[in-house]
Amino acid sequence: MDKNLRIAEEVLAAVGSKDNVTFVTHCITRLRFNLKDESVLNEEVIKKIDGVMGVTKSAGQYHVIIGQNVPKVYANVCQIGGFTAEKSVEENLDAPKEKLTIKGVGAKVLDALAGSVTPLIPLMMAASMFKMLVAVLGPSMLNVLAADSSLYVLFTFVGDAGFYFFPIYLGYTASKKIGANPMLGMLLGGILIHPTFIGMMGSEVPFDVYGITVTPTSYASTVLPIVLSVWVLSYVEKLLKKIIPDMLSTVFVPFISVLVMLPIMFCVCGPIGGWIGTALCNGLLALGNIPVLGLLVVALIGGLWEFLVMTGMHQVFITNMIIIFTSNGFDGIVSPGATCASLAVSGMLLGALLRIKDKDERSLTMSYLVSAFVGGITEPGLYGTGLKFKKPYIGMFCGGFVGALYCAIMGVESYAMVPVASFLALTGFAGGPAGNFMHGIIAGVITIVVSAVVTYFTGFDKDEPACK
Repeated sequence: MDKNLRIAEEVLAAVGSKDNVTFVTHCITRLRFNLKDESVLNEEVIKKIDGVMGVTKSAGQYHVIIGQNVPKVYANVCQIGGFTAEKSVEENLDAPKEKLTIKGVGAKVLDALAGSVTPLIPLMMAASMFKMLVAVLGPSMLNVLAADSSLYVLFTFVGDAGFYFFPIYLGYTASKKIGANPMLGMLLGGILIHPTFIGMMGSEVPFDVYGITVTPTSYASTVLPIVLSVWVLSYVEKLLKKIIPDMLSTVFVPFISVLVMLPIMFCVCGPIGGWIGTALCNGLLALGNIPVLGLLVVALIGGLWEFLVMTGMHQVFITNMIIIFTSNGFDGIVSPGATCASLAVSGMLLGALLRIKDKDERSLTMSYLVSAFVGGITEPGLYGTGLKFKKPYIGMFCGGFVGALYCAIMGVESYAMVPVASFLALTGFAGGPAGNFMHGIIAGVITIVVSAVVTYFTGFDKDEPACK
């Protein structure tokens, strides 16, 4: 039997059959039922259905959490029950108001990020496969493809396109999740990575937006700037729709929305990651001047690096790393931490793979692991497993922290800036004293093992459907 058909039949039976359903619709990930007799619904049975991630009640509706295949399940539910198919509703359109707490705000932020990034996982996986082919077949490994061959060049820019234009893709998905105009969200993403703006980087010619000085920065592959911009855009649009008459709104709401967003995006939403990154970088490097705390700095970089990459804050650390390499010819602070952090993603995915039982989820996790460890593309794993389940990030942090701490204790230094996040990143430890490379390899092994073990034991809730 087709998986989606089976889920539809079992869910309908668990809610009391089609006769107990007065109305059913769906959103991005959930089936939404209005029932005649709510006492008939059996939540425990629903939670045990293979393919169901949970059930909850909100605003008088029962939400059965399915995932990205919910449209197919919904179509089968309508066919079996003879229901009229309804249009998809917004995920949180009817969510009850909750008290404002730090935990609640954090949960909403993570939910917004997850809801924005999750639809892009197929895109990331496709791009990752091309980048992995380049890494494996290119000069750095098997040398099957020459660096100047047409196929190597083709696969390279196809893979890069998946991540370079990430702000545009996110502009669309974030808008769908948050409730802004998706086309305007894409436009904002395109503006952030326009070649003219990026080409101004390092230029001595000043650039300003409405008289406010702006420092041109590359926002390619970043997440936080465009998601923040779309969030602000959603409020700007709502306000303008209330002010501007309907007969003029088609033209002037989009135009004025972008007009208003330009200074907000370039002067606040975009640079915010850089500001936080600069403060964090300066703070950690200042601690590095204190003998004992210097070890902690390298360890914290190892634990936090991938989170900095997700928000674009790592650019500040890369600048400092380049300065250190230029001055000394080696780096014992940023690069060792970043290398361990990259391997920690592979360790996190290995631990998740060993814990997850669902066949589809295991298959995805395996592809993420190969992509990260062999191809050096960590984004699918970071978002597809880390952001989806949240708790695996604990294992990633612990592995990166412990591995980098070992590097700091043993005085491991990087003698080359290896621009990959795969196992080949360990080659950056070669070139110095004989023991340096050996301790670098040991640090890599420690990182992967600690990440995998911590993720296996703490990375998932006890009732997580994917692990049953």
